[in-house]
Amino acid sequence: MKAIAAVYDSIEKKSILQILDVQKEPMGPHDVRIEVKAISVNPVDYKVRNSITKENPGPRILGWDGAGVVTELGAKVSTLQLGDEVFYAGDLKRPGSNAEFQVVDEFIVGKKPKTLSFKEAASLPLTTITAYESIFEKLKLDPMTNKTVLVVAGAGGVGSITIQILKQKTNAKVIVTASRKESITWVSSLGADLVVNPNKDYLEQIQTFGLNGVDEALLLSDPKDHFENLAKVLLPFGNICSIVESGSPLNMNLLKSKSNGYLNEFMFTKSMYQTEDRIKQKQLLEEIAELVDKGKIFPTNKLDLGEMTVESLNKAHELLQTGKTIGKIVLGGIKK
Repeated sequence: MKAIAAVYDSIEKKSILQILDVQKEPMGPHDVRIEVKAISVNPVDYKVRNSITKENPGPRILGWDGAGVVTELGAKVSTLQLGDEVFYAGDLKRPGSNAEFQVVDEFIVGKKPKTLSFKEAASLPLTTITAYESIFEKLKLDPMTNKTVLVVAGAGGVGSITIQILKQKTNAKVIVTASRKESITWVSSLGADLVVNPNKDYLEQIQTFGLNGVDEALLLSDPKDHFENLAKVLLPFGNICSIVESGSPLNMNLLKSKSNGYLNEFMFTKSMYQTEDRIKQKQLLEEIAELVDKGKIFPTNKLDLGEMTVESLNKAHELLQTGKTIGKIVLGGIKK
């Protein structure tokens, strides 16, 4: 099959993308083979690409968001059938979705929303799983409580679906950080109740709305840039859930006096360690798919770069690394 992989280029002395002919991955008993119809890109793509070095030359097939059609079933597959249209984020330890076909564990694959195209559906899986696990498994937010939740970097991929899940599945008041006009417009259209500037004091801004602080915070950007601001605005016994590694050490003592917690969310943990509860990812994807089909939640694709090629993937990675993208970048299947 054809795939686009990251490989080390000894002349340019860096990783580059190349289109290759590769063998299809063997299947395990609970695996399904999916013909990839569309993908979206995430920061994990260029981060893994940057790990390709002279000592670790690849090739490595990237891509951890996909939508497509099931074409082959493992011997013990029980939750999917041939021809099912699906969406999924995949497994960081296995070849990714930048290929004609991808093999994925059935327990982390959901049936795609019926009302969405493959490209629209591909915009959702990784961010949806990340947001859902952050809200309900890490912060343990009770859907019936009226907590105030601050979402830092709300206009990005994860933020765009986090806002929607919070508004559709909880009674939370959602405060979002955004600074550019287009970002503010976007997060407001998704349901954000209030918007604050990420470059100014959070507490001072929130107090102008008549609030004393926030109950919980979702940190979707480098913690080092926001940690002190968050520690100041967080109310006693509240928590920060971060999806990003910090670029520098954090002073956890700032959380001590208010008994605040700091939690990590990494949606690949379940698949990497084959935890018994990984089927929850299938279940939550299909739960969100129902809300999509009811018109309650909308896909977050904002930029369509056409078919998947070396050129279009390079452009997608470059745009993501600016840190200024809104929503998700999507591409179709690999150009034949």
